[in-house]
Amino acid sequence: MERLKTSLAFLLCGLLAVPSSPAWAQSASTPAGQPQAKPQRQPYQSGQLQGDHRILQALNRFTFGTRPGDVEAVRTMGLERWFAQQLRPETINNFALDARLAQFPAMQWSPQDLLVRLPSNAMIRQAVDGKVSIPQDGALHAVYVDEIARYQNRQQQKQLEKQQASLPANAAFPGQPGNAQGMNSQPAAMTPEPRQPNAAPAESGQMMTPTPTAEPNPEQPAITDAQIARVLALPPPQRVSRLVNMQQPEFDAFRKALKGPQRNALNDGLTPAQKEVVLALENPQRVVNEELIAQRLTRDIYSNAQLQEVMTDFWLNHFNVYLHKNDETPYYLVSYERDIIRPRALGKFEDLLEASAHSPAMLLYLDNSSSMGPDSPAAEKAKIAAARKPNAKKAPPEGLNENYARELMELHTLGVNGGYTQADVTQVARVLTGWTVDKPQRGGSFKFDESRHEPGTKKVLGKKIKEHGELEGRQLLHMLATRPATAHFISRKLAVRFVGDDPPQELIDRMAKTYLHSDGDISAVLNSLFHSPEFWSPDAYRAKVKTPLEYVVSATRATNASIDNMQPLTNALRDMGMPIYGAVPPTGYKWDASDWVSTGALVNRMNFALNLAANRLQGITIAWTPQSDPAPVNLPQSIPAQSISKIATINQPAAAPSAVRIQEISSVPVPTPEAEEQRLETWLVDGGVSTSTRTAVLNQFQAQFQPQSQAQSQGQSGQNQTITTPLPATLKPMNPAQAAKALEKQDQLLAGLLLGSPEFQRR
Repeated sequence: MERLKTSLAFLLCGLLAVPSSPAWAQSASTPAGQPQAKPQRQPYQSGQLQGDHRILQALNRFTFGTRPGDVEAVRTMGLERWFAQQLRPETINNFALDARLAQFPAMQWSPQDLLVRLPSNAMIRQAVDGKVSIPQDGALHAVYVDEIARYQNRQQQKQLEKQQASLPANAAFPGQPGNAQGMNSQPAAMTPEPRQPNAAPAESGQMMTPTPTAEPNPEQPAITDAQIARVLALPPPQRVSRLVNMQQPEFDAFRKALKGPQRNALNDGLTPAQKEVVLALENPQRVVNEELIAQRLTRDIYSNAQLQEVMTDFWLNHFNVYLHKNDETPYYLVSYERDIIRPRALGKFEDLLEASAHSPAMLLYLDNSSSMGPDSPAAEKAKIAAARKPNAKKAPPEGLNENYARELMELHTLGVNGGYTQADVTQVARVLTGWTVDKPQRGGSFKFDESRHEPGTKKVLGKKIKEHGELEGRQLLHMLATRPATAHFISRKLAVRFVGDDPPQELIDRMAKTYLHSDGDISAVLNSLFHSPEFWSPDAYRAKVKTPLEYVVSATRATNASIDNMQPLTNALRDMGMPIYGAVPPTGYKWDASDWVSTGALVNRMNFALNLAANRLQGITIAWTPQSDPAPVNLPQSIPAQSISKIATINQPAAAPSAVRIQEISSVPVPTPEAEEQRLETWLVDGGVSTSTRTAVLNQFQAQFQPQSQAQSQGQSGQNQTITTPLPATLKPMNPAQAAKALEKQDQLLAGLLLGSPEFQRR
């Protein structure tokens, strides 16, 4: 299998380098030995895509991929009407999506609520220091107590390791044989109070007083299968209550002892809120991270407002924020995506720019929250304080931070060639001093701190900005959003995303003109792109290679997969090099093919495709075969397309690759791989695949089953061969259940190969 994936990846690299077109996908050369048809004068044809190819072009660019029935639905509705509706997502019925999103109740909370109810590591440290109170609520109280215990165990372990590293190599460590004092010489470890759901919370500002113990890391108690069974047998409310009342060592041991089916049984019957409680007892920070990504994938896969989700992805990449910048970033990203980006994804660019500039997620990510004017009142106060205590330990100096100012112009508005200078960067940074976040470790919101703002007039791009506090920043953002350089920069990025890696300059100019005339209306710019001849050019058809996110999401949409667990998709994106919110630099991920087409990358894609198709991803299932008994479909001429009961052995030369030997199998008709490939191709790859791709898929299918076929044919005399073109033959008759299972296995491999085809990897 590994050799198959690698060799196929090399083939895919070559095929992906070949431009695709509607005709190329369906072309077939004239068979050898047949006379060439006399050239005939062709009727006039438009230079643009027509018919279903036009629908496919729109669906492949403005959605995350087609689902079964999408082409017919757009054909019935009308392409123009469909696109107009996509530009107005508020008019689209998304009740089914809302039902799926209900499994993530925490994603509706504010950053403040998230940090209290699913505390970050920083919140736990503050609780240990007595700076925040421990909630009184039973479940939430347990979450805090358990996290404090784990935190203190980690801190104590670090201290013990540090002490051990400082001892001479031949010295006995406390507690080791040969040390007279033994464990009694060890510093008393501090452990938190036990879970007391009804106890009053610690008062704010009061240090939490743990109880000394001689055991720094008590061993987790052993959990038996009988104990697990008793917990799993409880009704959901009592089951959650039992977990909440476990002490931290017992709970950790219980979770560690659970096996796969038992983990699933633990969640059976629980409401989404109860599931969050159970997960928070184990790791509250992980709940935020995983739900943030899971709800994003849920929207990408299931939303009917697909253009809104595609544009949300576009702007989240444009205004990139890295998930692991600090402890608070995941909590702020929930609101950043939900309240800042998605509602404005199809609105005015200036509104989106200003909202992102006021976002705590952006201000923290690009360090503007710590920027302070060198002549601001806060800076003068810091200088006076430092002069009074010259020998005091100095904190890291605060001053002007240009990170956000530079990226605001280079990545968010003007572009790298937008006509600004380093002096402009410094002036923009001065304008934005005082734009900070109020108590970020508690989930605070935007705050303009006048004391940190640089006084005086600034000059940016030749224009003066008079001293006016926060309004200086608003004036700056308006100036940047309305510049022609910004119009061209945004238009080019949109053209690269939707048309091609090197879009025509004429298209960019028209889009930029629309941007300026509409005051940066994103929907108007997209409408201009949609009605451009460049978008409908045959050269643009399947000209874009899907990013890993587009590939993974489109595969689940095309297969109509039933998904109860998004984690395998999250893992696949990580393996392919595109974890959601995982771009560290502010540039985000690239949209062109250069970053995503390589042998290693395509092997990862093929791994994912084969695992998805074979139902090997936990919590994700696909039904490949029809629910009714399979019907005879396009069987080879050598095999009658009828119910097969007893068929005489067909003798063929051993060298013939298509030679078959069919035993008595059953009265169940079995489609051939060729017939199933056609069925699955129609299902999965709208527009079809090329003859070369189809041949490669069938060859790889046969190569995969050849070893099994050879093993079955061992010991057979003469020149009889085991069946290789249809399903692998068996020496025993197949009943309907066996036939269905064999057909499903065949379909899974064929579907995996089709999902890895260059036509599917393009959009």
